[in-house]
Amino acid sequence: MQLVYVFDAYCGWSHGFSGTLREAASRHPELPVVVVSGGLFTGPRRVPIREFGYVQGANAKIAEQTGAEFSDAYDRLIADGSFVMDSEAAARGVAALRQLAPDRAAELATAVQRAFYVDGLSLSEPATYRKLAEEAGLDADAVVAAFEAPETRAAAEADFHLAAELGVTGFPTLLAVDGDRVIPLAYGHATADEVDTRLAAVSTR
Repeated sequence: MQLVYVFDAYCGWSHGFSGTLREAASRHPELPVVVVSGGLFTGPRRVPIREFGYVQGANAKIAEQTGAEFSDAYDRLIADGSFVMDSEAAARGVAALRQLAPDRAAELATAVQRAFYVDGLSLSEPATYRKLAEEAGLDADAVVAAFEAPETRAAAEADFHLAAELGVTGFPTLLAVDGDRVIPLAYGHATADEVDTRLAAVSTR
């Protein structure tokens, strides 16, 4: 069995789920965690953030329910409304980091979200992934090269297709996958204890 975490780096609820993901992964070191980027802001949804008028109100609700941090640096980044959340670029960044440290995928996915929501960095910029790689003790040049490589663009597209194949329609979604069985453990928001309870039920089936 493995855990499959389907998220989007530009999804506030995914950011709010970061603590639960880290705790669930630490409680179950025997279960590999596969991280899949879902592609929330692609195609016609890749527009200036001002077109999503609900963002600030949604973030306040996420912070209240999950304790997630939305910093002043993030507020400054999006303040004039022109910032474009490009999930394809973010998925390439996640894939580049994942490529160098696949066993740390969950940790690195939450670090990517922190770079945006706490450090106020664009997830479309190679410099963001250089910083993340250096902080994680990875080869920063290799991560930046991977971010810009055509193969990583293909990996991002493969992630989007896999999310669709798994039937995921919203983010974040945490699944237990055991052979052909795909069992939902969390959608949107859940505590690590709730994930544990659902995992226990899966293992007794």
